[in-house]
Amino acid sequence: MGLAQELGEDTPFTTMSGSEVFSLEMSKTEALTQAFRKSIGIRILEETEVIEGEVVEIQVDTAIGGEKTKGKGGMEKTGRLTLCTTEMETVYDLGTKMIDALTKEKVSAGDVITIDKASGKITKLGRSFTRSRDYDAMGSQTRFVQAPEGELQKRKEVVHTVSLHEIDVINSRQQGFLALFTGDTGEIKGEVREQIDHKVAEWREEGRATIVPGVLFIDEVHMLDMECFSFLNRALESDMAPVLVIATNRGISKIRGTDYKSPHGIPLDLLDRLMIVSTVPYEREEIHQILKVRCEEEDVEMSDDALELLTRIGMETSLRYAIQMVIAASLAAEKRKSSEVEIEDIKRVYTLFVDVKRSTQFLMEYQNEFMFNELNEGGSENDDDDTEENEESDKETNSNAMDES
Repeated sequence: MGLAQELGEDTPFTTMSGSEVFSLEMSKTEALTQAFRKSIGIRILEETEVIEGEVVEIQVDTAIGGEKTKGKGGMEKTGRLTLCTTEMETVYDLGTKMIDALTKEKVSAGDVITIDKASGKITKLGRSFTRSRDYDAMGSQTRFVQAPEGELQKRKEVVHTVSLHEIDVINSRQQGFLALFTGDTGEIKGEVREQIDHKVAEWREEGRATIVPGVLFIDEVHMLDMECFSFLNRALESDMAPVLVIATNRGISKIRGTDYKSPHGIPLDLLDRLMIVSTVPYEREEIHQILKVRCEEEDVEMSDDALELLTRIGMETSLRYAIQMVIAASLAAEKRKSSEVEIEDIKRVYTLFVDVKRSTQFLMEYQNEFMFNELNEGGSENDDDDTEENEESDKETNSNAMDES
């Protein structure tokens, strides 16, 4: 999450788990392809003609039974809109649709608006500084802007940032962009993607679009199998490939679906392409600071001595165990009617909930008390052999005794 925040809003960031690939209703390579294309952004530049100015006056005339509404008993609206900038002023004739749009946006004299000439969409930018008065009754949400300069009609660049996957879905489904909200994307044909890649390449040559490489983060990457790793090798060679960040907590382990062992459960040819980030255990001061921040986030008051004890527990066991003890210790302090966690609360929680080391030690001590104990299988087999030998020796002595008699 911290990495996604640092990248900013325009940079695509996609996160997934390695086990997700096997639970989706599509092939493994299709799931990885969609994840890759979600992480590739396209910044599309579009020029539109707009009319931008400050509203001086709006006049609306209502006529009964015009030519268009004859026989329907309707009302025909006509009007005039006066817009100005710092250099010019113009009067525009308004039709019924434009009047309704101005009424919907609650446009009044003194507002700065823009009108898209292609679609007729009206956008209210704010209130002009020239119309602001101390005695005006304005809400806190009112935004004041400078009056536009230059001509009323301008060419304006509009930037749209979309991902390649969104373009794929819009062009491959009948309902278009609605499939993005329903999640019914399904498998997308390769021909559709080829056409989209060709079109994007044309836009890049014309200067209408730029590629925004994002980040694809795959957690538990050791859950992928050999086919997925082969696909990742091939996908990373593309010129539009995003930055791939993978995480795993495995050591030397088998690659899924094979008998081959490899570092982190990743094939060596893919490891050779990666830059491996080494990690080191937390120091005492770092654990102390993390636990202090955690107490502030959980709104838990803890004494300095209790925090020092919790830090020592985090050093000896694990940071996760120490973090989980914060809320439990807070509940123990609340039960004894105290607003602050003390050392006795930490000790009580430590005795109630065991960590991995103490749990393992407990199992080793009382292993004979549990059912299906695997450590005693060898001993039980030896015991069975001993009993069989004893039975055979008993039979021999009995037979010898019979012969003597």
